[in-house]
Amino acid sequence: MQSELAALEETASRAGRPVELDQSSVGRLSRMEAMQAQQMAIESVRRRQLQFAAIGGALQRIDSGDFGYCYVCDEDIESRRLEADPTITRCIRCAE
Repeated sequence: MQSELAALEETASRAGRPVELDQSSVGRLSRMEAMQAQQMAIESVRRRQLQFAAIGGALQRIDSGDFGYCYVCDEDIESRRLEADPTITRCIRCAE
């Protein structure tokens, strides 16, 4: 998961560059679309950073032997739930 996120980060870095504000070279709608795309790219970076942190937390839980246990009730987290997202920290009952 970390390598996939790093690859996405590398390819997406260009999308967050500042938007050209020269109206003679870019129309108003094109500029607005570019600004919207820039904001979406910034949000994607923020979400990837959160995912990196969650992966780091899962790796720490693996090292400490706490992986697969709910933080709230300390019961086992269902394996299918962990397969879907290994960064999960709560069982389905506590997540609800």
